Amino acid sequence: MLRIGGGVLALVLVVLVGLMTWEPFFARETAAPSTHRTYRAEILRSDYGVPHIYGETDADVAYGVAIAQSEDDFFTLQDVVAMSKGRYGAIAGPDGAQVDYVYYLLDARGTAERQYGSLPADTRAIFDAYATGLNQYAEENPDELKLAGLFPVNGEDVAAGFALRQPFFFGLAGVIGQLSDNKPPRREFGPDIPGFPREGSGGDEIEVERKPAQTARAMPLPWGEMAALSGSNAFAVAPEKSGEGTILISNSHQPLEGGVAWYEMVVESGEGWHFTGANFPGSPFPFLGHNRTLGWTNTVNRPDMVDIYELVLNEDGTQYRLDGEWRDLEAREVTLPVKLGPLVLPIRETVYRSVHGPVIVNDNGAFAMRYGGIDNIDQLDAYYRLNKASTLEEWQAILSRMDVPSTNFIYGDAEGNIAMVYNAAIPDRPEGHDWRGILPGDRSDLIWDGPVDYAAIPKYVNPASGWLMNANNTPFRAAGPDSDLSPDSVSPYLGVELKQTNRSRRAWKLMSEAGRLDNDTLRRIKYDTAYEREGYVADLWDALEQFEPGDADLGEARRILLEWDFTADNVGPGDALALLMIRDFMSAEYQNKAEAPDVATHLRKAVDHLQEHFGRLDPPMSELLRLRQDPGLHAVDLPLDGGSDTLRASTTWQVDPDGRLRLVHGDSFIQWVEWRPGERVRSRSVQPFGAAITRPDSPHFTDQATLFVQKKLKPVHFWREDALANARSRKIVTNQKAVTSRN
Repeated sequence: MLRIGGGVLALVLVVLVGLMTWEPFFARETAAPSTHRTYRAEILRSDYGVPHIYGETDADVAYGVAIAQSEDDFFTLQDVVAMSKGRYGAIAGPDGAQVDYVYYLLDARGTAERQYGSLPADTRAIFDAYATGLNQYAEENPDELKLAGLFPVNGEDVAAGFALRQPFFFGLAGVIGQLSDNKPPRREFGPDIPGFPREGSGGDEIEVERKPAQTARAMPLPWGEMAALSGSNAFAVAPEKSGEGTILISNSHQPLEGGVAWYEMVVESGEGWHFTGANFPGSPFPFLGHNRTLGWTNTVNRPDMVDIYELVLNEDGTQYRLDGEWRDLEAREVTLPVKLGPLVLPIRETVYRSVHGPVIVNDNGAFAMRYGGIDNIDQLDAYYRLNKASTLEEWQAILSRMDVPSTNFIYGDAEGNIAMVYNAAIPDRPEGHDWRGILPGDRSDLIWDGPVDYAAIPKYVNPASGWLMNANNTPFRAAGPDSDLSPDSVSPYLGVELKQTNRSRRAWKLMSEAGRLDNDTLRRIKYDTAYEREGYVADLWDALEQFEPGDADLGEARRILLEWDFTADNVGPGDALALLMIRDFMSAEYQNKAEAPDVATHLRKAVDHLQEHFGRLDPPMSELLRLRQDPGLHAVDLPLDGGSDTLRASTTWQVDPDGRLRLVHGDSFIQWVEWRPGERVRSRSVQPFGAAITRPDSPHFTDQATLFVQKKLKPVHFWREDALANARSRKIVTNQKAVTSRN
């Protein structure tokens, strides 16, 4: 018996060891880019540690970007690399496995393999150089590695990460989640389509032939948690309106940490690449910012970019019908690594694909998805070209390729031009069909190919008002009463959103009322903390007026809210209660939920929270809402103002054990750019924490936090002589030999 018991124990130990070690051996290996090329870059860092990266060639600079960002945030870069290889579940457990499932569902790797080789050689060169920098840092710092076998990477790996993440910005993740959970997708609606004049949250399904329940299934995913709100404000003012020159304000709202948090840099090469702005981890170039002559920023838009088709399957679910013929439903078994404690479990899933695109099979049938930018990674080249554009005409010509799948672009330049482009690779759909509903999947004439022409999408160039703004709202409210485009100016088949946000209402109102939009006026607008009693805010307060409280606490909370001044400025007694109430109502509207949250339930929750942690219903909001970062010597815990959907944005938060709200999403990278007559471009910027976002021992872990809460900006040392004059460290990096010198 002892021998049998020992054998069983040995078998158990073998299984456990196998579950702790199998994943790196099972993972797909990629070859590093050629090491025959020598890269050399100089990295300067000033008081706040923002890297200024110089090289003779653009590829040298891209290599330096990888080194600099690894020094500051290799922790997050590894997550992004793991996502680009379908291995994030081995780091982040079940939540990471959800990302890996989408990686396989969207065929991110296949897209990169098919398309990477067709990118221009100079674009591929900077991606290979960037990968080389990541590999070098990983090799030189093995103690920081999270996952064995994650490196080396190559340019194709980086491209796969782009293919995976970009569709999240226009809502594809939400569609995937709803279909995976057997729910009808919530859709964003634009103007009524002729012949289909109805509004709603889902639309009637087109009747198609149904077969018995299928054995295939999709992995159920809680995508409501993953598809977090993305926001942003953007402002551009022409010289005649500012009286001071062209002003461009980038005010992005992103998570303060993680794979889509901004990282600031200045890049300059001997080949004419000179740009300052910010990227997301995993990119060799900034996505927004400015060069010598022009700049832009982005806000998330919500066009109708996703179409859903219900497939007609055969009895065993292996084929689907198209134009009267049966085609094989592509099915591929994939292994998702799921970390649970010290073990990594191999979870087998099946992903499906038809000629339409990815397919999810759920309890209601099989549904294919087709989305703008599908099977296209030319955005890698487009962003690179935008960085180096020198005129409005050149900049627009690059955007007109329609390779950047979504996000508004708000532009300004040294010549006094301002512009806004409702950029979106909106599918070129045949007219005469209700594209907002579920489409029949057995008709090939409904499978569109490519986006609409650039001329079809809304855009402004030098409006008469002299200003432009966007705050994640309809593009038809952007330039003031006499300059706004009409919704009738574009086809309803584009599905352009008509919604407003509180931020857009406030910005449009304040900018329309201003006689002059100089720096001081714009600062007051950008940091405005007020709400308009319109939209979901009006609905919430109307409901509060009708609400009959059941106890004294609820009655007092209702009174405080009804007397609130609609300003989240840390002054009024109702600010904390309003902060707790508004967010979920804003979120429900933004995500097109069919019903608003229940007022009584949310008021009860807010009252209980404040009583438990503060012993009162009217604590100063600054005691409730905090900018926090820990651990260590450079930890911060600072008061904040603003709220969900105010121009000073404190959008979402996590509740800490002490009941305080730790900001996790809202105002993030802010950049203020000016081209004054006869002067070179200058800019200022700030981040919520610091350049070294995951390095608690670094002085740049949180060194911008005080500036951020005080609504101050630091200078951007865009010009090389300024960078040299303000340098606190200076280093030469190369993939052949490291040479370091410091001032």
